[in-house]
Amino acid sequence: MRTCILAVVLVMATTGASLAQDVEAGQGVFKRMCFPCHDAGPGAKVKLGPPLNGLDGRAAGTLPGFNYSEANKNSGITWSDASFAEYIKNPMQRMPGTRMAFAGVRDEKDIANLWAYLKQFNEKGEKK
Repeated sequence: MRTCILAVVLVMATTGASLAQDVEAGQGVFKRMCFPCHDAGPGAKVKLGPPLNGLDGRAAGTLPGFNYSEANKNSGITWSDASFAEYIKNPMQRMPGTRMAFAGVRDEKDIANLWAYLKQFNEKGEKK
């Protein structure tokens, strides 16, 4: 009986750890999929797309200094775990008319890790 309980506890602990968001892994996803067009962190600048600092809780299309599409400005999206996950799977489908020509991130773990990486930065690019 003790062995069975121990096994259940170990499975639960392992599953919880694997579902946890991983900022370092998220940085890897960012570098691989987002960095060509976006910047984040200290010294982030406008590239083809806007810097992604301070994204958590910000309304889409509102960062000063970037020329957003009307679709982005009028999307009604406020960035959060859920809205980001839905959007990043297929940006052009979620926001028809966006200029963000990106096929999307399909892997749920990559999405969670990417969000963990991005939401750590405040609007100045400093870690919260």
